[in-house]
Amino acid sequence: MSMINADENFEKLGLTLPPAPAPAGVYKPCVIDGKYLYLSGHGPVRNDKSLIIGRIGKDLTMDEGKLAAQQVGLTMLATIQANLGSFNKIKRVIKVLGMVNCTPDFGKHPYVINGCSELFAAVWGPDNGVGTRSAVGFGSLPDNIPVEIEALFELYE
Repeated sequence: MSMINADENFEKLGLTLPPAPAPAGVYKPCVIDGKYLYLSGHGPVRNDKSLIIGRIGKDLTMDEGKLAAQQVGLTMLATIQANLGSFNKIKRVIKVLGMVNCTPDFGKHPYVINGCSELFAAVWGPDNGVGTRSAVGFGSLPDNIPVEIEALFELYE
């Protein structure tokens, strides 16, 4: 069984990483503890460093929310690239927590967070790129971003 080349998988997607964001408060974007990489909550940073903003169900559609979640995934990948140098250092996705800024009647949170989960599955494969997950709705998120996601990864030793 050959190891998945996550760097090559990402290249094949033809997507562009935004700049890795600087912390917007008193926290670290990522922390390595033994064989685990913890990523703080990330938002949808565009390539020009601006944020996608808006509430799903009011300002953005469900599909626009899913694209925003994919952009959050790309932002998380940018942090990984900036701190580890390669996606190949990640063994697998352990846990994803997706927070959706939405109207009270919105109920398709998992669909929105699939934007990030599908990206991770494409990079690390359907086994290692898919971990446990929660997708929940919130009344607001920082700067009115539509999606914030945090994650835990296992590193190769």
